[in-house]
Amino acid sequence: MILPIYGYGHPVLRKKTIEIDKDYPDLDQLITNMYETMYQAHGIGLAAPQVGLNIRLFIIDATPLAEDEEYLDIKDELAICKKVFINPKILSRDGELWKFNEGCLSIPDIREDIKRLENITIEYFDENWNKKTENFSDVRARIIQHEYDHIEGILFTDLLSPLKKKLIKGKLANISKGKVDTEYRMKFSTH
Repeated sequence: MILPIYGYGHPVLRKKTIEIDKDYPDLDQLITNMYETMYQAHGIGLAAPQVGLNIRLFIIDATPLAEDEEYLDIKDELAICKKVFINPKILSRDGELWKFNEGCLSIPDIREDIKRLENITIEYFDENWNKKTENFSDVRARIIQHEYDHIEGILFTDLLSPLKKKLIKGKLANISKGKVDTEYRMKFSTH
């Protein structure tokens, strides 16, 4: 089932999320629904707050990037980079800060260059509740950090300079009022 994606300005996007356990109701169905929602919106990552849930869960699928010429050197890694992250904790971030043009399904029509560290180590449970600790680098680390920020109540626009924030203030206000056209269903704040 395709879920509505919650848009900028909705309070659920600003809450720090809570951990879940193996008894979380219909978790397998939720994960399936999140993947369907993400694919329908042409995304490569989706966090639970973006579908209105205040839980520590996000999914990624970097496989579409494997076809991009820019990523030929990591094509094989991207082709198998479809993952579920339950109760994740980033243990470390290091390497060079690098800029990359990011967007977000909750903030349509806005893309900006964001600086992030190139390497991360993350601990999480997969969809089968296997505990994992993995290292990621390059665009995979960036996707994970972007989705991880969502479960911490942080949006990529928070990482912009004050000048950039000022320049997009009007667009953000319009999104929060639902004045945006998308190919996917969205839900906006009622206040």
